[in-house]
Amino acid sequence: MPRQAFSHVTTWVFDLDNTLYPPQVRLFDQIEVKMTQYVMDALGVDRPKADQLRKKYWAEYGTTLAGLMRVHDVDPGPYLTDVHDISFDALDPDPQLAARIRALPGRVIVFTNGTRPYAEQVIEARGLSGLFDAVYGVEHANFLPKPERAAFEAVFQRDGITTETAAMFEDDPRNLQAPHEMGMKTVHVAPTPHEADHIHHHTDDLTGFLKKLT
Repeated sequence: MPRQAFSHVTTWVFDLDNTLYPPQVRLFDQIEVKMTQYVMDALGVDRPKADQLRKKYWAEYGTTLAGLMRVHDVDPGPYLTDVHDISFDALDPDPQLAARIRALPGRVIVFTNGTRPYAEQVIEARGLSGLFDAVYGVEHANFLPKPERAAFEAVFQRDGITTETAAMFEDDPRNLQAPHEMGMKTVHVAPTPHEADHIHHHTDDLTGFLKKLT
């Protein structure tokens, strides 16, 4: 039973995009458009080349930004400010999800490859403000992205997390590998299951899954 499997958990770590809101709202589509434009402007390439590089860097480095920093020495500050300047009108408050997060025992945090200011705007739009003990962005991981283990280590050390008594909720299965290796319970939150040894549980309904735990 899920409740028994999570009975030891005292820290709950949630990804943000496509995890704390349903992927069908397609909020990240706006960010992808802005990322492509930023790559075009920063590197002086056309849109097809920018799209190619963005996808290549995401696959090889975890995020577009990580590739831009490593390959082109791009300053992360202006990039992050620009690509997260989007509309949040597609997001609706979710009182049921809020109630389930509020009911979790222990410490509850968010860790995203976005920035904390961006995450806080998403959290507010979803009606989840005040529910999280801390919100961490890529800036708190020394601009290293998930799935890099060093990114998790930086944030977890900063927060004082004991990984053996923590759980990670993520839509990207790559980002559950390091938490699994660190002793965390892992939950893949996505419409389609992804079979892998480092994924303990899958759900396409985060609210329903959390209800089983409380």
